Amino acid sequence: MNTFTATVVATEYPPQLKHKVIFETFDGLKPEEAMLLVNDHDPKPLRFQFESMHAGSYTWEYLEQGPEIFRVKIGKL
Repeated sequence: MNTFTATVVATEYPPQLKHKVIFETFDGLKPEEAMLLVNDHDPKPLRFQFESMHAGSYTWEYLEQGPEIFRVKIGKL
């Protein structure tokens, strides 16, 4: 069973705030903690941004891959 320190439902935020909220939530995690991201589309651009900003310090695991809901477990190493 997955446990999450925080959950971000991206559809609850306006587009200009989504990534800000997601990265603030990730930054608030302690090592070995994880957050759940819920979105209505595949967050590939966000993953590229994570890779450029946090390479080697996060994990990314799809728990559900659409077509309507995408759930991603993002962990802090």
